[in-house]
Amino acid sequence: MISSDARPRLGLPIVLLMAAATGLCAGGNYFNQPLLDSISDHLNVSASAAAATVTIAQVAYALGLILLVPVGDMVDRRKLTVGLMLLAATGQAVSGFAPNFATLAVGIAVAGVFSVAAQVLIPFAASLAEPERSGQVVGTIMSGLLIGILLARSVAGVLSGLGGWSTVYKVAAVLMVVMAVALWRSLPSDSADRPKASYGATLASVGKLAATLPRLRTRSAMGGLAFAAVSTVFTTMAFLLSGEFGYSDTQIGLVGLLGVAGALMATVAGRLADRGLGQVATGGAIAILLVSWLPFASGATHIVWFLVAIVLADLALQGVHVSNQNVIYALVPEARSRVNSVYMTTYFVGAAVGSAVGSMVWKSYGWNGVCIAGLVFSVATALVWMHDRRLEKAELRIPESLVSVG
Repeated sequence: MISSDARPRLGLPIVLLMAAATGLCAGGNYFNQPLLDSISDHLNVSASAAAATVTIAQVAYALGLILLVPVGDMVDRRKLTVGLMLLAATGQAVSGFAPNFATLAVGIAVAGVFSVAAQVLIPFAASLAEPERSGQVVGTIMSGLLIGILLARSVAGVLSGLGGWSTVYKVAAVLMVVMAVALWRSLPSDSADRPKASYGATLASVGKLAATLPRLRTRSAMGGLAFAAVSTVFTTMAFLLSGEFGYSDTQIGLVGLLGVAGALMATVAGRLADRGLGQVATGGAIAILLVSWLPFASGATHIVWFLVAIVLADLALQGVHVSNQNVIYALVPEARSRVNSVYMTTYFVGAAVGSAVGSMVWKSYGWNGVCIAGLVFSVATALVWMHDRRLEKAELRIPESLVSVG
């Protein structure tokens, strides 16, 4: 951990570099989504087999969150980030030059596991930033992550049209190497004063933190529930837009780009957290999420209301997410990577649950069922937030024993 006296100033160019690297790492897991038809045709596999690459990327990323992100509390995060990015670049290169589906699956899995470099960079940035700027810095880097995910699908489609489906993987591999070198030259080492612990002890301490920190549990639950709410829509909106409004795949992809508005909320939420208004930011974001289901319901027959709802939902999700991260990073500063592992794993589990629920209710109850399911998840988010407020008022000093992983 870097002491406050030794902490280097984290200037805007370095923050933007970290944001770009985070977006590139996270976005790499979404390149395959608009390319499934082309992958199926060129590698002579079924559509369902091609679609399995989406699951492979998600499972690989989840494994990385559980098994690799906690290592950030054991070793120099500069070395860890750069190493993970170079390994992810290797996975992207394997995907780009894959002669068959099996090789592509391996490449996507390797890239997915090591793309969690993004989730090492975020707590690293929080530890480097001055305390009064931590929220702003985290918000900016989260904006980069969100924009990277949103642009990944569009860029993959454009590059596929120019040079084939594998082009985006080849370009990403080169960019990740360049980005890794730039990070190595720009970021400081943070290897000082780290506890000596084995890998097994570090992983075991993740469970200890989750069991002992009530606000880590509430904030993780809030993130997972909010992501579940929005995922009910993300999973089913293609059915609505293509069936009700006759939108093509390209048009549906452009609708998804409205989520860039969420990047604005990420920065705003971070600034509010720096001013001691983290609960206000969280409550406001949840209120927006609750309100968004009114235009979503009207959006079944009026596209303008659907577009308004998408913007509101993305703003809300990022507001909740960034507020949560600012809270959990302050719980045990020496364990930021481990608490981030708990939080992000819960966050993506929520997304998976929301996607599954959205698909099920769409089949049985249509768009109205999706809106009701999303509203239920949103109300649950609000209830957990109210409990978190009570915990904050009764919060006690974190026991020193939690910091140790031995």
